[in-house]
Amino acid sequence: MRLQVFLLCLALSALVSGGATSHESERRMHPVFSLVGSNPSGGRSKRAMPQIVFNAMKAEERYAEYWQGLAGQTLDQQLESKLRLNTQLARNVMLFIGDGMSIPTITAGRVYLGGEEKQFAFEQFPYVGLSKTYCANMQVADSACTATAYLGGVKANYGTIGVSAAVQFKDCQAQAQTAHHVASIAAWAQKQGMATGLVTTTSVTHASPAGVYAHLANRNWENDAEVVGDGGDPSLCPDAAVQLINSPVGQKLNVIMGGGRENFLPKSVTDSSGAPGRRLDGRNLIEEWKSQHTNSAHYVENRRELLDLSNHTSRVLGLFAPYHMAYHLDANPSEQPTLEEMVQAAMNVLERQSAGRGYFLFVEGGRIDHGHHDTLALRAIDETAEFDKAVRFARSHTSTDDTLIVVSSDHSHTMSLAGYSSRKNDIFGINDGQLAADDLPYATLSYANGPGYDSNYLREGGAVKRKNLRAINMKNKDFMFPSTVPLESETHGGDDVAVFASGPYAQLFTGVYEQHFIPHALGYAACLSERNMCADGGIARRPR
Repeated sequence: MRLQVFLLCLALSALVSGGATSHESERRMHPVFSLVGSNPSGGRSKRAMPQIVFNAMKAEERYAEYWQGLAGQTLDQQLESKLRLNTQLARNVMLFIGDGMSIPTITAGRVYLGGEEKQFAFEQFPYVGLSKTYCANMQVADSACTATAYLGGVKANYGTIGVSAAVQFKDCQAQAQTAHHVASIAAWAQKQGMATGLVTTTSVTHASPAGVYAHLANRNWENDAEVVGDGGDPSLCPDAAVQLINSPVGQKLNVIMGGGRENFLPKSVTDSSGAPGRRLDGRNLIEEWKSQHTNSAHYVENRRELLDLSNHTSRVLGLFAPYHMAYHLDANPSEQPTLEEMVQAAMNVLERQSAGRGYFLFVEGGRIDHGHHDTLALRAIDETAEFDKAVRFARSHTSTDDTLIVVSSDHSHTMSLAGYSSRKNDIFGINDGQLAADDLPYATLSYANGPGYDSNYLREGGAVKRKNLRAINMKNKDFMFPSTVPLESETHGGDDVAVFASGPYAQLFTGVYEQHFIPHALGYAACLSERNMCADGGIARRPR
């Protein structure tokens, strides 16, 4: 009997204790901060930072009527944009990919623009969806398999470009089989007589732009030296640069802009910057491109040459760096064009060369991804802002009646935006809402893994301690933001990425869907797919 009473008391004690613990956990998980003016005693939690000061953008923000009015305006905008569906032919199609532009990147970018309430130009597009980015064989994707998805409409294996999942990584023999090749939307557009082009801030032979024209078992095969280095045969498995110059799609491209001169030049030749080429076959592919085309085709290497292009230019090959173009924060503005300037020049050429049949343009803000890989959050987010300028130009200089613009990302990254900072706190600074358990501040932006681990921790007496971020200039563009797991290079993330659409049939891009759906929707809007829904060779949409 005594044992039963003891067990009953123990159970009751556990219940009471459990109840108390759950309330304590709730308070721990959701701290309430005493803001300036709301608590005369200024009481704060044990590890609080100095009192948060809420500086409202406008005095009206303190009143419910302000937010209700803002919601009403948004409702009006939504009704205006959604009640009338645009089912016109998409004469022009532009696909913008912010490489590695995760949703947290966009959120942090708004604060970089001036505040949490700001918007990128593409966020003002009326239709938004989510894209599932995994490869055919991997949970977390790279830029190669994703390029095959959003340009070719097929899921592929990690590290491969423009081929089906029947091709394994580095399988030269499988790459050579045309049955495994996946045609891109650029190829579809060229069959309809449309002008086509690609613009990137990476090398034009890099994974994302290569998805426009190449079929590769290894994304690293950007030149023949890389193919040979992997034991492959360049005559059987041509590299990306050769395919760009000699493939049916590459030869027809009206616009090619980005970096990557070294992949087009032999090792015996140096470019205008003094950088040597990397090719082993002795071929100068830049000269080969020039010889293929008429005098109205121009090769350019710097901003001045780009901006001075003749209005009679029919094709342009712009290679502005030995490999990737410089980050915007590092670039010499008199030498290197911005992404916006490249897009402007590309659109001018494509519009003239389309002969009324429209054009397809692929644009990549490729160095967002590189900034994240090195946990250089400031660079990554600045590249996002530059990417948005190009989108803004494209949308403001075309009509939503006949030009479909889709903006998305190939994959995400592991950067997160966390903590309880006050409104308008420096996005690249420390969280101003609380201290960590070690009584040190922590960064608002951090990564799950990457090289930022070593730059934010120190070892003392065998113990690992975090550095005091107050003593570090976190706004230095070379500051590596904190990483939880030490890795030489930060990894991609596996979460979905956003898709923003504006123009004819933009409504197709709402919902949650596989990434490889994107080019099929683009093709439907522009009458490029094999579906029998258009008449007159893709010019007039057939009634449905």
